[in-house]
Amino acid sequence: MTAIRMLVGTIRLHPWSSAQDATLLAAVMLVGVLLALEYDIVVFWDDFSGPQRRIRVEEMFALTLLLGLGIFVFVLRRLQEHRRDFAERLRAEVEVGEYRTLALEDPLTSLPNRRAIMTALEAAIGQAPDGTRPLAYYLLDLNGFKRINDEHGHAIGDEVLRAVAHRLRAAARRPDVVARLGGDEFAALACGIEDRNEASEIGQRFLAALSKPIRVGDRTLAVGVAVGVAICPADGTTGQQIMHHADLAMYRAKAADRSTLRFFEAVARGRVAAEPSRTASA
Repeated sequence: MTAIRMLVGTIRLHPWSSAQDATLLAAVMLVGVLLALEYDIVVFWDDFSGPQRRIRVEEMFALTLLLGLGIFVFVLRRLQEHRRDFAERLRAEVEVGEYRTLALEDPLTSLPNRRAIMTALEAAIGQAPDGTRPLAYYLLDLNGFKRINDEHGHAIGDEVLRAVAHRLRAAARRPDVVARLGGDEFAALACGIEDRNEASEIGQRFLAALSKPIRVGDRTLAVGVAVGVAICPADGTTGQQIMHHADLAMYRAKAADRSTLRFFEAVARGRVAAEPSRTASA
């Protein structure tokens, strides 16, 4: 039944070519019957009214083979069209998947990009609007990366970024999302944390992951990281608020001039403490 539905569906998708094949098959069978009955096909139609003799058994067998061959060719062409349609749909789906991957994946590190983690953050906030399952958003900015790029070139810098991405992904919990936002900025999203202490433990794992130098070829390069953390819903109830507050916390950590972690903290009357102005990564 599946094969019949597939055949009927292909005929519907390609009615013109199916009609051509069916017409050709009918014409071949008509010629075969006329030859078998020994009609003179150049005379007038009235002469076709009575056959001169009956079809013999071997002629019937040959006509049956001819009909079977025609049907086989017809079905074969429909199956070829079905496979071609399937291949085109599959190729289109692959292309769409590739475009979607390019839209949500950082091409250098293969981590999710800014758009992907923003989408994940908004989705996580939407799934727990009452704050029953708090989440922590981490913004990580590398220390000393600009110096590596200036002294060793961008090719070495790219290798360092790939190594950093690998270490951060390994340090995160299995369900956590680690992303590269661009340049030497990374982010992580940890959902379902118990409290601020657990959020701190996860952040310390990121610090520990970059505590050892990175080996690139014959070079040993030290890279630190400043980590800013914002908790939802304590530090905000929208994705934009959480990301902004994590950014402020990260620049407090950046001011420490060493690898460290800082949580977002608001001052009295709900106003945010003054933060250092944003500068280029050291």
